[in-house]
This record gives sequence, C-alpha cells and structure tokens, in this order.
Amino acid sequence: MNVMAPPRLAPTQGQLELAARLAEGGTAREPRISYVEAAAYTSADRHAAEQARVFTQVPLVIAPSALLPEPGMAVPHDGFGKPLLITRDKTGKAHVFLNVCRHRGTRLVEGGEPVCQPRLVCPYHAWAYALDGRLAGLPRGETFPGLDKADYTLAELPSLEAGGLIWFSFSQDADFGHAATLGSDFDAFGLAGLHLFRRRTHDVASNWKLVMDAFLESYHVSRLHAATIGPFFKDGVATADTIGPHQRSAVGRDVDEAAVRAGDWPTLRSAITYTYQMFPGTVLIVSPDYVNLMVLMPQAHDRVLVEDFMLIPEPPQTDKALRHWEKSWALLDGGVFGAEDFRAAALGQEGLQSGAVDRVTLGTLEAGIRAFHDEVEARL
Repeated sequence: MNVMAPPRLAPTQGQLELAARLAEGGTAREPRISYVEAAAYTSADRHAAEQARVFTQVPLVIAPSALLPEPGMAVPHDGFGKPLLITRDKTGKAHVFLNVCRHRGTRLVEGGEPVCQPRLVCPYHAWAYALDGRLAGLPRGETFPGLDKADYTLAELPSLEAGGLIWFSFSQDADFGHAATLGSDFDAFGLAGLHLFRRRTHDVASNWKLVMDAFLESYHVSRLHAATIGPFFKDGVATADTIGPHQRSAVGRDVDEAAVRAGDWPTLRSAITYTYQMFPGTVLIVSPDYVNLMVLMPQAHDRVLVEDFMLIPEPPQTDKALRHWEKSWALLDGGVFGAEDFRAAALGQEGLQSGAVDRVTLGTLEAGIRAFHDEVEARL
C-alpha cells in the first residue's frame, strides 16, 4: 500500500520547522519538573465549572467533513449535552442546529447515523425542514393563522467548516480565528478530501483530561505501546509548538536532515507523526497513510465519550485494500487507543480517586500537559 500523498499538496512552513527541530534531536519546551493537582481530575465541582466556562464558551470540533460527504445529509449528535444536528444543505454548506422541532420541541431526528434526504420531517406532527434550517412546510397550515414560516427556522449554532473539520460553539461570541488557521495546516495534507472508513465511540471511565494528557506527551510511547507502535518511534525525540490555545506536535520515527530537505509528504509522513491537540478536547493524528480524529465529550468528572474517526485516501477498491485498512483500524482503535491509552486513563482515574497522590508529577517530556492545563485553568 503506497503512502498517501495527494498531488500538489505540500507541508506548511510551520510543519517543516517542526521537522527541522526533530532532525536536530527534538527540544524540551520546559526544562523543569511541573505538577497538576489531582483534584483537576477528581472534583465533580471542577467538572461542572469546565462545562460552564470552557465547553460552552469556545469553538469545539464536532466531526470531520467526511462524515457528511455529499449535500443533502444530516447526522444527529448527542455527545455535548444537548441534542444537536449536523447538516449539509443542498449547496454543500455545513450547519449545526439544535435537533429540536420549533413546533412542540420534539427531537427532529433520532439515532446517530447519517440520513440522506432533502427534508427533515418531525415524527410528531410532520413539520418539515430544509437542511439549511428553513421551515419548508407543515400539515394543515390553515390551522396556524398568521404563522410566518420564516420565524420558525431551526435554532442554529455558530459553526465553521475549515480544513476538513466542522467546528461549532454554544456561544454566539466564540472566536473561530484559530480554527481557520489550523485549517490551513489540514489543507496542506488534504484532510478535506479524505474518506471516512470507520467511526466508533468509546465510553471511558476517566476524566477527559487524562485522555487528552496521553496525546500531549511522547514519554509513554516506548513503554505503554511497547507491544504495538512503540518500536516504530525514537524514544524522546519530539517537539511541539502552539497555535493559539492549540498544540501542534511532532514525534520522530526516522527523521534526519535528508527527510527535512526532501520536504514532501511521503517522506515526512514516513519519518514523523504529526499530532494536533485542539483545545479543549480534540486530537488529530497524522499516520503515514491515514488520519485518526478523536473528539472527546466529557459526561462526568470520571467519564468521557471518545469518538474515533479513521480517514483514508479513498474508499477501498479491492479486498486487499480493505484488509489493509481493517488491520490499521484494529491496531489503532482497538489496540493502541482502546486497550492501551484509554485503559491507562481509566486506571489513572482509579488511582487518583484513591487519594494516594495529591498531585501528578510531569517531567520535561510532558510539558505539553502542563501547558494544556494552564489553558483550562485560565478559563476557570
């Protein structure tokens, strides 16, 4: 299977600069030990504050564009505490609505799988909506004298589609500027043109930040993943930078100056795993020939849903290709993430709740975790 390299796509200057730093051996962002209080993971009051002051205020990634590849599609989404509905209207524009009929408040679309239809019809009284949110029709319209359909569009939330990701916010004042900047990085490797191969939601008995922490450091890779992906990486060869509150990191496989000079995606993606940790709770991992997107949806101080999307260059055309992608999906989603990263987070939650330690200790290879927690705490 060839390494994915869409024609005419080239790394951004920022991506190349991270690669150059890796070729020099990587850099530690903070040459000292730091700490995170255990209560950041175990306090129910802290969780409530994060929901109120972080998750309802900042832009959140809800899905890859590939979840709705064609106009005339809609996907219900319940992970963020309110019934949501992602749509792509007939012009191709993505929207995020509250999944609520404007007549009597009934859920408009049930389930969690994409539906393909030009109108969304409420199951209660059959009010029908176009995928841009307009009320298109209602039975027995004469029984609603004077009703102006323009006043009954679906409640829409601010959203942005950029670089192959759909972002939204519960706040009308949310600033999507950094999301647009990240979109340029994702356009560089053609994220918007990828095919959604698989998706799965994991229910993890852990604070959401413990899961996020795992993708903010490379210290664990050679140890926790020793039986899976660990042998493919150089221990401790990593570097990172920031884009607003978001972090962009690179972990070395076999990177050298020649790979950096080549500056093309096949060479770089074979030598480096780029990872984007999008604040507050989204992770995007760029493997040699596919991409994983993980969206974290906190449910309680000790429970988080993690939806994993695997994106590949094109739909499998042969049985051999299908087997290749199934093997990659099983390795990452079932093994590396499910059995290793998420399991470690759940065990960490149990340990922290025991009271055995009152703070988590971070070394120089884990400085990204402290930076992430600083971003959370600044909003509390």
